Amino acid sequence: MRETSAGPRVLLKRLREMMAEPLEPQERLDHIVREIAQNVVAEVCSLYILRADSILELYATEGLNPNAVHLAQLRLGQGLVGTIAASARPLNLVDAQNHPAFAYLPETGEEIYHSFLGVPVLRAGRVMGVLVVQNRTMRHYREDEMEALETVAMVIAEMIATGDLARLNRPGIELDLRRSVTMKALPFNEGIGLGHVILHEPRIVVTNLFNEDSERELERLDEALSSLRLSIDDMLSRRDVAFEGEHRAVLEAYRMFANDHGWARRLQEAIENGLTAEAAVEKVQSDMRARMLHMTDPYLRERMSDFDDLGNRLLRQLMGRGPDALAEVMPRDAILVARSMGAAELLDYPRERLRGLVLEEGAPTSHIVIVARALGVPTVGQAKGAVSMSENGDPIIVDGEEGQVHLRPQADIETAYAEKVRFRARRQRLYRELRNKPSVTKDGVPVELMMNAGLAVDLPQLAQSGAAGIGLFRTELQFMVASTFPRVEAQERLYREVLDAAGNRPVTFRTIDIGGDKVLPYFKGALHEENPALGWRAIRLTLDRPGLLRTQIRALLKAAGGRELKLMLPMVTEVEEIRQARAIIDREVRHLSRFAYLLPTSLKLGSMIEVPALLWQLDELMQAVDFVSVGSNDLFQFVTATDRGNTLISDRFDPLGVPFLRLLRQIAQAGQASHTPVTLCGELAGRPISAMALIGIGFRSISMAPAAIGPVKAMLCEVPLAELTELMDDALANHGAKADIRSELRQFAEKHDIPV
Repeated sequence: MRETSAGPRVLLKRLREMMAEPLEPQERLDHIVREIAQNVVAEVCSLYILRADSILELYATEGLNPNAVHLAQLRLGQGLVGTIAASARPLNLVDAQNHPAFAYLPETGEEIYHSFLGVPVLRAGRVMGVLVVQNRTMRHYREDEMEALETVAMVIAEMIATGDLARLNRPGIELDLRRSVTMKALPFNEGIGLGHVILHEPRIVVTNLFNEDSERELERLDEALSSLRLSIDDMLSRRDVAFEGEHRAVLEAYRMFANDHGWARRLQEAIENGLTAEAAVEKVQSDMRARMLHMTDPYLRERMSDFDDLGNRLLRQLMGRGPDALAEVMPRDAILVARSMGAAELLDYPRERLRGLVLEEGAPTSHIVIVARALGVPTVGQAKGAVSMSENGDPIIVDGEEGQVHLRPQADIETAYAEKVRFRARRQRLYRELRNKPSVTKDGVPVELMMNAGLAVDLPQLAQSGAAGIGLFRTELQFMVASTFPRVEAQERLYREVLDAAGNRPVTFRTIDIGGDKVLPYFKGALHEENPALGWRAIRLTLDRPGLLRTQIRALLKAAGGRELKLMLPMVTEVEEIRQARAIIDREVRHLSRFAYLLPTSLKLGSMIEVPALLWQLDELMQAVDFVSVGSNDLFQFVTATDRGNTLISDRFDPLGVPFLRLLRQIAQAGQASHTPVTLCGELAGRPISAMALIGIGFRSISMAPAAIGPVKAMLCEVPLAELTELMDDALANHGAKADIRSELRQFAEKHDIPV
């Protein structure tokens, strides 16, 4: 082993000396290919760099015609070099000219060479070029020679990434690293953000590549691996807050990778070949990513993100890096790019500098998206490859309306979006003018437009949006962003702050809705469930753990002393659950009365309608509560048996379809018959076209994100309600389930000049 590793070590030693010399980029590349050729005893060594137009250009060569440099070109996928770039895999050939992909470039003079070894130049799994050695004789290159070539390729990748080769480009030619990329994503929160990339967990740039003492580097690696394994074991036992909401299988995958002997062995071999521990991690991580991206098993490809995060954790262990001072590193127009994040992590970033959020994962109802909406941050999710394609400081545009990400956008795209932002600003001024106007239809029917909230940062938007009140205050968000259970004093302080901000406007507090996918890392009673949305959550959990509910009710009663208190119970399945909750509330009222606390002037208890079972108990439900609120997100999910987090089926059924609208109208009519107030809070309320449908089937109170109130009010003020009601009645009575009500509503809006 010592004998075969001598080649790479000698080569790395020469490269280290060469990198320290004050050489021009072309001169340095020429020296590198010459050194490789000598080290591998090759007659040819050539470097091809991938350009933004998907052309591989010859940048340096030893052995081929030197006049071909910057002239010889291959398309991605063309020839042996193009095949390596397209597949991100090396090729080791005894007789290259008989390979079916061989393509002869006459300007290079390579027809006399038979044996061929080519490796991709990789960084973070992205192909940036191809490095090749060739010989006249037919020979099979040894494994240590391939290792040497791959190691040098990593060094070249860093040269490309740092911009060292930019001066070699011809006018109008950009390297692939700077290529403009448009990614399709899912729109999670509307708005448009123009700015510059901030990677949530920035890729650590390894600058110290060559080691002075292999034994010391191996010791450092062992120490870092031990620390990494301990931290992962700790996460598995404590469900660390940084992985809030992730399934246990993900953490188990982390542990599997961290304890993989093959991974550790490859890291050790890279160090023995002359790399530092950090450079070894970077190299093995990049090689692994390139291999796994071409695996056919989708599960293994998805696990690559786990491996990337693990590699970055190991790099941070080796470099002793704590979290950066965010305010110092963030530009004033930051677009945050992340694989996934916890709700608390987003709040660590200075809000005034945040212009957008791009997630590779996530779902419209995930915790991070709820918080992003509360902050009014344009957000997209399922933007695959966003992290690996981005570098800190890259220009980027986030389109939260169309679900697009434009990375390093071309000038015309940037100009078009700048105009779009100016148009939105003009429209926002119009909405501000509507803020204090009555919320009534064109024919004078009042409709309450309420806002959803859940954190103290939401409260200023109550006045700014012109909302009639808070129709849904999600109390669980306070629990989700905390590292321990909030004490009763902290809860009381937040609830009082909410009521003070609302003034005379009503506030509906939903009792804590945790469990299922809303995992609190510090809650030891949580279980791993196959179907968390259908599991032990919300009122089911709090009735089983009444201490949780009693503490929250006590805080709410104290905060609302001398004012009205509206409480709403989530995930109710049977009316009996409401009676059990009311008994707990009555007990807390008696307890506070006994100690002469100031109590609310009135206490109204309501229920969420999210579980379809309540639809067959509507009469009893309306008698048991003071008000109801339809949770359209969960109700639609359960009615259609559609997991809203599953991108394959989340848009398969339309909530503006006949079946679901008939069901919603049934609830609105039941409320009218029993004189019980009914509000709908969910995604449907926040878009003008679907809000118009809700008003047309009888809803007179809807609750939405603060940013949606302006557009919905602009629509409402132009709606002739009598005609709209007639349209909806006719559509739901006479059309089949496949009727396109969405199109009919758009035609109606166009006919009456209603902004939707």
